[in-house]
Amino acid sequence: QVQLVESGGGLVQPGESLRLSCEASGFAFSLYTMAWYRQAPGKQREVVAKIDGGGGTNYADSVSGRFTISRDNDRQMVLLQMNSLKPEDTAVYYCYAYFGGYDYWGQGTQVTVSS
Repeated sequence: QVQLVESGGGLVQPGESLRLSCEASGFAFSLYTMAWYRQAPGKQREVVAKIDGGGGTNYADSVSGRFTISRDNDRQMVLLQMNSLKPEDTAVYYCYAYFGGYDYWGQGTQVTVSS
């Protein structure tokens, strides 16, 4: 059974940091490109960051320089370190895995940035 379980969301003030975690199971994790997406109220889901099986990364312009994606293939986890958070980062953040025509989504974790 494939599972992607996110954790680490919460309420923070502007300028603070959060680290999101995604624990994966039920598929060949090391082969998959992993990504974080987010969806704010009334907006479309958008990609935040991606990391491929070899560790290559890609970021949305809006988070480049503030967010860092990483993966641990042994622990089957992908992390998103979010620094200098802004109110516009408020969204539900989803973990996503894809490879060879197969893709999987997590259930999402809420991140709220507000003073």
